[in-house]
Amino acid sequence: MNVFFEEDGSFKVASIMTENPGSLQVEAVSGKRSKIKTANVLLRFEGALAGFLENANTEAEGLDIPFLWECCSEEEFGFEDLAEEYYGKKPAPGEAAAVAIRLHSAPVYFYRKGKGRYKAAPEETLQAALAGLEKKRLQAEKVAQYVEQLKAGQLPEEFNGKIDALLYQPDKNSLEWKALEQASIESNQHVVRVLANCGAINSVHDYHLGAFLREYFADGEGFPEFDAPAVPEGLPRAAIEAFSIDDSTTTEIDDAFSLQPLADGVIRVGIHIAAPALGITKDDVLDQVAMHRLSTVYMPGHKITMLPELAIVPFSLNEGEWRPALSLYLDVAPDLSILKRESRVELVHVVTNLRHDTLEPYFNENTLEQDSGHPYWQKLCFLFNLAESLEKGRGKYDSTRPIQVDYNFYVNEGKVSIIGRRRGAPIDKLVAELMIEANSHWGGLLAEHSVPGIYRAQNGGKVYMTVKAEPHQGLGVPQYSWSTSPLRRGVDLVNQRQIISVVQGTEPAYPVNSDDLAVIMRNFDLTYNAYNEFQTRMERYWCLQYLLQEDIHEIGATVWRENLVRLDGMPLITKVHGMPELATGSRIIIEIQKVDTLLIELESRFKAVERSESTAEESEAA
Repeated sequence: MNVFFEEDGSFKVASIMTENPGSLQVEAVSGKRSKIKTANVLLRFEGALAGFLENANTEAEGLDIPFLWECCSEEEFGFEDLAEEYYGKKPAPGEAAAVAIRLHSAPVYFYRKGKGRYKAAPEETLQAALAGLEKKRLQAEKVAQYVEQLKAGQLPEEFNGKIDALLYQPDKNSLEWKALEQASIESNQHVVRVLANCGAINSVHDYHLGAFLREYFADGEGFPEFDAPAVPEGLPRAAIEAFSIDDSTTTEIDDAFSLQPLADGVIRVGIHIAAPALGITKDDVLDQVAMHRLSTVYMPGHKITMLPELAIVPFSLNEGEWRPALSLYLDVAPDLSILKRESRVELVHVVTNLRHDTLEPYFNENTLEQDSGHPYWQKLCFLFNLAESLEKGRGKYDSTRPIQVDYNFYVNEGKVSIIGRRRGAPIDKLVAELMIEANSHWGGLLAEHSVPGIYRAQNGGKVYMTVKAEPHQGLGVPQYSWSTSPLRRGVDLVNQRQIISVVQGTEPAYPVNSDDLAVIMRNFDLTYNAYNEFQTRMERYWCLQYLLQEDIHEIGATVWRENLVRLDGMPLITKVHGMPELATGSRIIIEIQKVDTLLIELESRFKAVERSESTAEESEAA
């Protein structure tokens, strides 16, 4: 005796070996033996087992499903009953099995009600289901058509107007996305590359920028309507002449310096910080903008300012203007020790804006010993000597520190220049140390007066933000509050309000235990990190663009670690295929094999060792 049974959603046949209550031991045509439940058996039949299922499947294919549906009553039925009505006689086992197989294959027409039992779908429901199936069939045809067009580098007409959504925020249930994803799989290419091959991406640069803008500037880069901030009247005018030091592209000039000779060789050094907090009050429109953007966004060739230009200009320390400032004065003795510190809110006169590109030839490592002829050489040298003294006071001065290079990017009409600058160059150290001094002192001033602020701290190697005055071990200061870039960073604007309240003896904008400070701090930390990641990504893009622009096929590089190297002349770290194990710092030559600015990928291969680190050490020892 044989059985036709259902198991795991499919039909099978086997011969009975033994029968037990509730179960059967059976053997398939292949010889495989198994145990099945009696309840799963649909038919028992005599005769040949081999070929039974194949013949039943063939018979089932010839059965007309709509006709079977028409033969059914509205009541539940068994497949053998329908088979008898269909064939007009008691069906042979193969015929009954064929009907079971056909019913099982058409769930739209026949609802399953148990093993071997079914119920015909109501006509209205059936017609709706069939319409849905037809719609799916047409959609599948359309997707297949799209896929072939995309693979052939042709953009389907229906994709027009949907490119941004497909690139940045796709509806994964849409036909366009399904086709794009399938074309990506079949062509073994990233979906963005598939669209690019179809001419859907007009500008690779704008594609990368667009992804960022869509997430952080969904309403565009523009600003809402606002009342122009007013500079408060009655501020005292400082009897100093201030000057700033910035890159040539800087338009938000936050800081400037001044020097005044006092008695007994004492020099009063002024650190003057633009004071937008005097005109932008907490919770007004401009403050809401600043607390939403939280920072200026930097990228090569472009930036998105935290504040609108009409709010920047009245406070930026521009050449030839009197501007409100929060000033920190340091009375510096001839031995460069600081005798006194004093903070003031005042108007300062900015006599000049010095720029790196025109200043550095006159003020660098090689011009410190002898007057270079620059009108500010003596003042700059004094400030540099003070900066080194401050650095030593923090315990961070190290004359043997390896030279590191920072890079500035300049983009003009799509052409990029990458200019290296030694980190710790006199100009940079001068500005950095005086900013550290101001940020540390003003952070301490807030803590001394129990006025809350936002601090950047470091403990155990971990850098974090906090609303408590905690040490910054990396900088070697007891506390560090960002407060010297209020035109460019939201945290600095917040801290400046608090500092000014202490200096002027007024109530702070953010009282003790203010929840606002903690919220701003968390939002700033997340946003600022995201902005920095975007800047790094765009710098990598421009590095790759530079390789294409200059048609570079070979380039020198320095081993950073394992198979990662840093390319010469740019801040680009990449993997190198085929590179032997070399010590960190070894110099090599690599071949540029493929540059992909769209996916920001670089393929390179090791070519030769220019100088291994061990060889360099041996040469120096000799």
